[in-house]
Amino acid sequence: MATEFPEEITQVGCGFCYVPLEFEFSFAFQPIVDLQSRQVFGYEALVRGPAGESAWSVLSQVNDANRYAFDQACRVKAIHLASKLGLNKVLSINFLPNAVYEPAHCIRSTLAAARETGFPIENLMFEIVESERVYDRQHLTKIFKHYEQQGFITALDDFGAGHAGLNLLADFLPRVLKIDMDLVRDVDQNPTKQIIVKYLVGMCNELNIRVLAEGIETLAEVEFFRSLGVELMQGYYFARPGFEILPEIDFSTQLF
Repeated sequence: MATEFPEEITQVGCGFCYVPLEFEFSFAFQPIVDLQSRQVFGYEALVRGPAGESAWSVLSQVNDANRYAFDQACRVKAIHLASKLGLNKVLSINFLPNAVYEPAHCIRSTLAAARETGFPIENLMFEIVESERVYDRQHLTKIFKHYEQQGFITALDDFGAGHAGLNLLADFLPRVLKIDMDLVRDVDQNPTKQIIVKYLVGMCNELNIRVLAEGIETLAEVEFFRSLGVELMQGYYFARPGFEILPEIDFSTQLF
């Protein structure tokens, strides 16, 4: 059964209009591992249907009319559920940049949810969701800067694929950069990928950006990124997403 939430959380207004969501959703959580400290750095909240259905079953229902309401509801639900599960690490939430009109206004429900649950602001990380094309990079830069001023962690998701490219990075330096899983997959066997990733990591080191390798599935991939000094990793090798639970990792038995 999906976790129950108050009605007002699933019906969010956007200033001059009010568009209630006509569908339910919940979250699965996947751990992000810090290999240096051998601890869980945090968990990414991954949208799912109310009974654990795929993300697509939910995202396919998002449109221009309900995009803002969905974006706001995602933040609030993720914070409430993570708090209920006792999360005391970083909570990473994807956000829809084209749904954020005015950062100061759109962040109010997030701040309210954090206050209500006692969730630390500094433990909230916002990622640009990979499925959204960024039409106005200047506007996105404004959003990111405002979020950092509030104390949030900012992240670029799926870097190296789609819309999160070097032009966006030139406009704003996030705290965390997540390397796309297509670059991660079999990187230990692909000399071209190795060169690309090596220089990407080096660039991030010079810019003081933490690198997170996502989509890790093999020990060989772990060892390659560790050889480059990458500490943050995420993927099936460590744990699959857990629907409405926080999967644990027994570091004493892991081969890394």
